[in-house]
Amino acid sequence: MDTQLSHSQNKFSSKKFPVTLILDHISGEANIGSIFRLSDAFHVEKIIFCGIEPNLNSNRLKKTSRSTHEYVDFQFLEDSVSLIQQKKHEGYKIIALEITENSIPLQRLKIETSAKIVLIAGHENFGVSENFLGLCDEVVHIDMFGNNTSMNVAQSIGISLYEITKSLTA
Repeated sequence: MDTQLSHSQNKFSSKKFPVTLILDHISGEANIGSIFRLSDAFHVEKIIFCGIEPNLNSNRLKKTSRSTHEYVDFQFLEDSVSLIQQKKHEGYKIIALEITENSIPLQRLKIETSAKIVLIAGHENFGVSENFLGLCDEVVHIDMFGNNTSMNVAQSIGISLYEITKSLTA
């Protein structure tokens, strides 16, 4: 007997999680393709690209996204500050994924099952912009135990989406 669920049998297939990703100047085409795939896998509401418009004609992006860039909802905005303020007014919890003096470990983040989330991830080298950090309700980081002090942005988004959606379905 085949135990694998088809897309139509998956209990989450029609449910979008109330999660919006804001990508602050993320430019790596492989990262962007991976983030499209992760957004599909975790069924996020939308991706908002800020500052750098993605090159959807990039073969690397297309290969990495595995066509998810064709149906995952996204938009490009030069500056998302007003959008973040609007989302905050709509009751979204604004969370940045960044290592700072005041950031807390992701696993200590408390999310109610009814929460609506904006997750902000930053540029591969420079992180989340200061103007975005100032608008956040929480800043989280992923504990790491090796010598390196940073993680690939797409991988960190994947870990974060896993933890967030796990909290939303608890």
